[in-house]
Amino acid sequence: MTATYTFDVYSTLDGFASYDEHGDWGGYWSKEGPEFLAHRAEVLGPDQRMVLGATTFRQFTRLLGPIDPAELDPVNARMRSMPTTVVSRTLPGTGDWPDATLVPGDAVRVVADLKAASPVPLRSHGSLSLNRSLLAAGLIDRVQVTIFPVLSGHTGAERIFAGVGDYDLELLASRTFDGRIQELTYRPTPHG
Repeated sequence: MTATYTFDVYSTLDGFASYDEHGDWGGYWSKEGPEFLAHRAEVLGPDQRMVLGATTFRQFTRLLGPIDPAELDPVNARMRSMPTTVVSRTLPGTGDWPDATLVPGDAVRVVADLKAASPVPLRSHGSLSLNRSLLAAGLIDRVQVTIFPVLSGHTGAERIFAGVGDYDLELLASRTFDGRIQELTYRPTPHG
């Protein structure tokens, strides 16, 4: 049996994962609420392994690394404390990030090996280029997209699914939080 791999990503309605230096949205595009934050803590709570690419790991260490873990909110504290595999050929190490393992090499091979060996589910947050390659290789079991109620046509950065192939998406679950945030979980299969 192989471990389930979930590509977990936050998005604007127009498909951006982030915003550029001209955007002043704030974290979660300033739309988070108590239901959403409680749900995220619940999603991240069970035993699982985070899988990150180099760019997202650098962002996490830059944003969360300097903060005393006791001062982090429950969601970010959990993300920082989860066992993490960082797939990168360029990073020299993981610094002082707790419970992180750097694995150099081809991401498809690394994640295929992780799926075969992991006793717990795998989850990746962000890591767009990593997850695009894993989607193409058929290694993603679930795509979990959380859509925040904003359009960021002027300041949006990083189109989530830019360059991916055609996929049919089977809706496995959908939820609304705080009356405005949508979470959609799909099973992807190549179209055609």
